[in-house]
Amino acid sequence: MRICIFGAGAVGSHLAVRLALAGHDVSCVMRGPHLEAVKAKGLALRVGDAEFRTKVRASDDPANLGPQDFVVSTLKATGIAALATGLPPLLRDDTGIVFAQNGIPWWYDLGLPADHPPPPDLGFLDPGGRLRAAISRERIVGGVIFSSNEIGAPGVVANLSPDRNMLLVGECDDRPSERIARLRDALNEASIASPPVARIRETIWTKLLTNMSMSVLCLLTGQTARGVRDDPDLRDVVPRLLDEANSIARSCFPDVKRATRTGPAPDHKPSILQDYELGRPMEIDVLVRAPAAFARAAGLSTPMLDMPAALAIRQARDKGLYRG
Repeated sequence: MRICIFGAGAVGSHLAVRLALAGHDVSCVMRGPHLEAVKAKGLALRVGDAEFRTKVRASDDPANLGPQDFVVSTLKATGIAALATGLPPLLRDDTGIVFAQNGIPWWYDLGLPADHPPPPDLGFLDPGGRLRAAISRERIVGGVIFSSNEIGAPGVVANLSPDRNMLLVGECDDRPSERIARLRDALNEASIASPPVARIRETIWTKLLTNMSMSVLCLLTGQTARGVRDDPDLRDVVPRLLDEANSIARSCFPDVKRATRTGPAPDHKPSILQDYELGRPMEIDVLVRAPAAFARAAGLSTPMLDMPAALAIRQARDKGLYRG
């Protein structure tokens, strides 16, 4: 298949190498020193002591890459508006666009199942409706990614979660489709696990439960996820945060898998803390504001979540990384 990774940073570059090594025609929209290194030497993936290198077509101009079977957007939510102008050269009539991002996506209310409660107004996730105007519902493929990666040097990405790399995908209206089956097959063959999911939004909430609670605590304390979970001063705080997060998710999906304090926690910094430390725009809207909007819509009181959310917004604004 012809697959374009749009916004190939750490996560996207990892996907690109895996898919290219599996025999797919992979191209990348990327920029800066990373792009120049990939053009000169190809793209390298490091997993432990092993290194895999492959050539991919790469450009900062999508018009140089041609029409695709799938476009996989690994852009942060803060930069996803770039798709509105960048996508057209990559599209055929049947090109699917996979949104592999954190948090509540801009398309959440499109193709919503009949049994889902009415969502809150999420217009702030797509200011001016630019994405809705540029991307038809039929093209949208929901994605939830579980993979930890970092750019070690321009042109080189390191995968930090060799035993846990997944991209879960589904149509925005949850219908079974031939293209989703083909995409899952391609991902599985590339060692990116992609088991079937019945409801893509429920899967989104499953990951969001941790991001909206534990990840915000990581931002406020500067600790890794494991550090927060094991911090004795937060022993009573974490389960109360998770209880409130679970209640929001259950207002949409009563059977959603509960997030708990038990089990392994990754010993790395979540993306919201990495963005803060690197001075990059922060995904406050999709990880903090949107879940809070769902809580209000469901009439839920979430004081434990509201306080760290307010502090996270203040912290991001003070550093000029959030203007919402």
